[in-house]
Amino acid sequence: MPKRKIETNTDNWLRQEWPLPSAATLGSFVRAKGIVLEIRARLPKPLKKALDLEAGLLVLKLPPEAEDQFAAAAAVVTQALVGIESLPVIPREIEDILTISTTERHRWLKDGRLPSAGTRTVKLAGRAKKITFHVFDPRQVEDLLDRDMVVNWREEDAERAAENRRQAAWKNKLKRAEKQAQATPSLQSEGEGRPQLIGWAEFERDGPLR
Repeated sequence: MPKRKIETNTDNWLRQEWPLPSAATLGSFVRAKGIVLEIRARLPKPLKKALDLEAGLLVLKLPPEAEDQFAAAAAVVTQALVGIESLPVIPREIEDILTISTTERHRWLKDGRLPSAGTRTVKLAGRAKKITFHVFDPRQVEDLLDRDMVVNWREEDAERAAENRRQAAWKNKLKRAEKQAQATPSLQSEGEGRPQLIGWAEFERDGPLR
């Protein structure tokens, strides 16, 4: 039995376009694709792939004989776009919008610099278990982007890492000095204890000079 020929010429197909506002995409292609997937999820399974993204536009295309299905799908898309600017930002989207790594997202989420707007639980195709992840308020994400807060956070992290290295180096220096003092034969009479380094107590209390 010969295979059915798939029609590739779509010039005469039914077509409708919707612009995606920058307030919704936040300048991110990953976010734009996420919006497409979100709206596809509201369409009947046979029509999901009829909706796609082309040059920043949502495009719905169906053959002429699917006029009724086209009208119904177009109504779903139109309704789904109402308030789309408020659609929560998911992890892969915020990483693309702010140009940050997964490690940075986890760190800043944990210390509160990156505020969570709640969590979302989904079941991915082909996986038995559901996954839960944090989502983010698009307006807060936009504010972080406008104020270039990522640059400030990276500077803060670099300063903290440098300070931690100084602290670690100072503690190691104290330990070496203590071991050296313990290894040095005592010149004092028995019972007086080991010799004390000058300022030892202050060093242990205050740490390295700031």
